[in-house]
Amino acid sequence: MASLRRGAIGAGVSEPATPLQIPDYRRYWVARFLAVFATISMVVLLGYQTYDIARADYGMTRPQAAFQLGLLGLVQFVPLLLLTPLAGLAADRFDRRRVVLAANLVDAFIAAALAWMTWQDALTLPIVFALAALHGGARVFNGPALSAIAPNIVPARLLPRAIALGSIAWQAGSVVGPFAGGLMFEHERALPYAVSVVLLVVSGLLIQTIRPVRAKHEGPPVHPFRQMADGFRFVTKERFLLGCITLDLFAVILAGATALLPVYARDILNVGADGLGLMRGAIALGAAVVALYLSFRPLENNVGVKMLWAVVVFGAVTIAFAVSTNFYLSLALLVTLGAADMISVFIRSSLVQLYTPDQMRGRVSSISGLAISASNELGELQSGLAAAIMGTVGAVIFGGVGAIVVTGLWAVIFPELRRARTFAVKYDEAPARRTAQAIEESEPAP
Repeated sequence: MASLRRGAIGAGVSEPATPLQIPDYRRYWVARFLAVFATISMVVLLGYQTYDIARADYGMTRPQAAFQLGLLGLVQFVPLLLLTPLAGLAADRFDRRRVVLAANLVDAFIAAALAWMTWQDALTLPIVFALAALHGGARVFNGPALSAIAPNIVPARLLPRAIALGSIAWQAGSVVGPFAGGLMFEHERALPYAVSVVLLVVSGLLIQTIRPVRAKHEGPPVHPFRQMADGFRFVTKERFLLGCITLDLFAVILAGATALLPVYARDILNVGADGLGLMRGAIALGAAVVALYLSFRPLENNVGVKMLWAVVVFGAVTIAFAVSTNFYLSLALLVTLGAADMISVFIRSSLVQLYTPDQMRGRVSSISGLAISASNELGELQSGLAAAIMGTVGAVIFGGVGAIVVTGLWAVIFPELRRARTFAVKYDEAPARRTAQAIEESEPAP
């Protein structure tokens, strides 16, 4: 650990008080902010254009157009489902900086294509779905590699703060990106996509300035397919990790209010693309404020119970948002929703990273990322289908109730979640390390 600190911090500083004292982490933070700004702006506007094109160019009814939003989530999920094992393997076998750069360049190509098609007024639903699927493929490689970099460039004792600060970068980008993108879109529809191209390239290049980051492996080389299988076996054997990951999966699949925000922006609250940007930004603002607070005052006691209650609040606020017809009340509810979600994300992310040994982090991060992406993309599909059947408001109410029910069930099925008290976990002593070693030593390498 001492050598890690010297390498990450530089000569003359041995004990950083905050991750921001580490130059590599500062560059990582800025790169993450720029990438999130670009991709969230792009995805939010893509959803708005999908709904708008379906209504204006294809003459679809509101339920039919809402269903297209569900299909948009589905086409992003399919590559995530297929490529997640390869993405985790890539993060554990290759320089994680190079994996992030490649994913950023693919997203930059997507943004450039959207800018051109929008400028030419040539965007159609098949093109939208194809580019969305390509984005899903890029994101599945970006997430595990980027998440696995932070534990390698900060000391373990600062990891919860590093995760909180990283969440601030994410949420700040999620606030500024949709808001700025909506304003630019109202002025010139192709402009936000063009800006995203530049930001994604700069972000990828900035990551390359961090010292090389590879996972540490012990023992003889293991066959790639065996490594992928080991990642899934590790998660299924660790009930605590399995409970954390699946809680997010099922709760957010049901409570997918954000998937239907284009419907609220265009046809319920009547606030247009810039209003949609404000609504998406409101969620991120609530999360960013909580993340900022947690970076200075991390949670220390009864973290498992607090995570469960945060998901309950998330579901309850989703129900309240569903029935609101006042734009400003809706914004306030979305801020609260983002704050509750951030508490859950912060606790879950910290515990998952701390309970996972370094040689498994890429694969576990990819599985966790698959669950998060599944909850988002399949949540969009569920919301689209539900909206087509029971209407937009009914679909959002159904999702909020479902999230509360799932949380209650998980508190009973996975009592380990309720028993998690603190973040005080050491890799050498964690059950996760023993499980990982048992899995990797159970069979000879092919």
